[in-house]
Amino acid sequence: MIAERLKLARKKQKITQDQLAKLVNTTKATISNYENAYSSPSADMILTLATALNTSTDYLLGKTEVMSTETHYWDLNEKDEQFIESRLEELINDLGNNEAIAFSKDDEIDEETRELLVQSLENSLRLGKMMAKKKYTPKKYRNED
Repeated sequence: MIAERLKLARKKQKITQDQLAKLVNTTKATISNYENAYSSPSADMILTLATALNTSTDYLLGKTEVMSTETHYWDLNEKDEQFIESRLEELINDLGNNEAIAFSKDDEIDEETRELLVQSLENSLRLGKMMAKKKYTPKKYRNED
């Protein structure tokens, strides 16, 4: 189900697999594998794909038929993106410090593990920012009925 929904959402946004891959920091081959059901995206990747395609995770997972492209008060804006970028940069710099990671002090983390950590941190920052906006935006500024 994710394969079909992902392909439909991507086509509705009129972007190529390569463009989507760049938006979500992966490869065209990975997107192709998702769309052809050769592999399934992780939960973090589903959230990232939904955000990039301006749809919901519920739509990609087949829990709703609505491929929403409307904006919500909790959607990330340019200021939020700048905050996430700067905070992510700080966290990445901290990854260079072995004491910042719960690995053995004798072992360096390999590049693949580092990239996975960075992607997970970025997804967590995005999700956290959206959840904070949902929780702390005053009712008078919410654009919901």
